[in-house]
Amino acid sequence: MGFRGWPGEAIEFYEGLEADNSKTYWTAHKDVYDRAVRAPMVELLADLEPEFGAGKIFRPNRDVRFSADKSPYKTSIAATLERGGYVQLTAHGLGVGAGMYMMAPDQLARYRQAVADDPSGKALERLVEEAARQRIEIVGHERLKTAPRGYPADHPRVELLRNKGLVAWREWPAARWLGTSAARTRIVEVLHATRPLCQWLDRHVGPSTSD
Repeated sequence: MGFRGWPGEAIEFYEGLEADNSKTYWTAHKDVYDRAVRAPMVELLADLEPEFGAGKIFRPNRDVRFSADKSPYKTSIAATLERGGYVQLTAHGLGVGAGMYMMAPDQLARYRQAVADDPSGKALERLVEEAARQRIEIVGHERLKTAPRGYPADHPRVELLRNKGLVAWREWPAARWLGTSAARTRIVEVLHATRPLCQWLDRHVGPSTSD
């Protein structure tokens, strides 16, 4: 059976979890999570795999070892796609993204050089502008307050230079269409629209080569 969207129970599950993030709530509603939240994500990833590669669903448990927030469960289900892409469902709706969320130091150095160089930097600017026309936001995981060391503060692409990651992101509030095949359509549209950005990152940044 293919992906047919997430039922309203999935949104209700996360609304409840936001109100009561406890093992008691999770245990009492785990069947809802398995059936209404996780199972549709598995079906979605199976549908997307031929074009976007295998998907991986993140664990629902939070790593609280170094966090002041000891809430045991994530208030979202999220998955990554092998050939680039990220899908997330929360009580508030659906989000789709692609890019490099956190760059290793060697990746960041290559990214900054590519942004600073006119041919590659201007190409990235055009990709950002095209994404904006499609209501896709280009965001950085972290941003410096000013230009990175070695780059002028008045560089024409200083806003891009300040990023320590680069992600294209689109989200929609929860609505009835989430329970239909329209959810898959919107996800695929964003993944297609963000492919040029991913190709730019692959070409100019690439994987980390540090140990």
